[in-house]
Amino acid sequence: MHIERLALTDYRNYATLDLSFSPHINVLIGENAQGKTNVMEAIYVLSMAKSHRTSNDRELIRWDQEYGKIEGDIQRKYGRLPLELILSKKGKKARVNHLEQNRLSLYIGQLNVVMFAPEDLNLVKGSPQVRRRFLDMEIGQISPTYLHDLLTFQKILKQRNAILKNNRGKLDLNDVMFDVYTEQYIQVAVQIIRKRFYFMQLLQQWAEPIHNGISRGIESLEVAYATLKEFDSGQTVEQMESIFGQKLLEVKRRELERGMTLVGPHRDDLHFFVNGYDIQTYGSQGQQRTTALSLKLAEIELVKQEVGETPILLLDDVLSELDDYRQSHLLNTIQGQVQTIVTTTNVAGIDHDTIRQADIFEVTAGVVAKKKGQ
Repeated sequence: MHIERLALTDYRNYATLDLSFSPHINVLIGENAQGKTNVMEAIYVLSMAKSHRTSNDRELIRWDQEYGKIEGDIQRKYGRLPLELILSKKGKKARVNHLEQNRLSLYIGQLNVVMFAPEDLNLVKGSPQVRRRFLDMEIGQISPTYLHDLLTFQKILKQRNAILKNNRGKLDLNDVMFDVYTEQYIQVAVQIIRKRFYFMQLLQQWAEPIHNGISRGIESLEVAYATLKEFDSGQTVEQMESIFGQKLLEVKRRELERGMTLVGPHRDDLHFFVNGYDIQTYGSQGQQRTTALSLKLAEIELVKQEVGETPILLLDDVLSELDDYRQSHLLNTIQGQVQTIVTTTNVAGIDHDTIRQADIFEVTAGVVAKKKGQ
């Protein structure tokens, strides 16, 4: 798939913008704070209905305006697909092929993107929250039911936590609603965990050979999903629900002491091992960056396998963060295969045919001008 056209109205620093993209490589060049990342972000928001930079949608709307709008013409294997997302203080409205969607979970997945930004280099060494977000955003693109389960989980978790907080310090809790929420919590949590197990198996399948190639055959990568140690991917729903229920009984006293839910998908993590060593703890910066790059390239293949089409790759000022070898590996991989949108302050230091053949856009103070690629 690829995006043919992007139109913005009152989005960030753009009053209006209308761009047509090449199905191959597109490079947005500009100094910092000129608006090139805003274009990249808009494509991501059009895909995911949320920003990778802020959780406050109001920040996406141009100053003093009531709403902002993102429109995109997407080319998929079955034809052209218009998408539209309207952002306002009251919330979001999403349209697919001019038809308004009742739920955002029905909208997400129409446009698949893989984003690689400097902060993604923190995927390995950053906090567990960063890695859970990675899981949730990527699985959500290929599984609308996962997004629905995740929203349900968050609502139930909030209700369950409220009761625990109100009864904090008690030795026991006899509350019918708490038991109801706990039962619902177990059911939806197990569904999320099972989908994460499945996703991690696919990610491992693609990331291991990619990492091996980047490391010139000297490193082997293992990606592990860290959840309850009693769980494994071969268990049935019933077995996992039983294990989870028992675990919640075991920690109930501690949950009352702390006033919060202590076990569940919101506390899970990912672990990365290279040649058997935990690289979050013992890996060099180079190994950590190779792992992050391997995961992003694996995402492309994973989405292609699950959706049947290649996603769009968004490289937000990340090429300058990679050394020449990793940079070349990335560009060789995407050459002629994946529509790619790149932002950078300049291309002088990027010596690669992929960039020389790209469509170049210069971004200055919210004005985007296209020039012929070199």
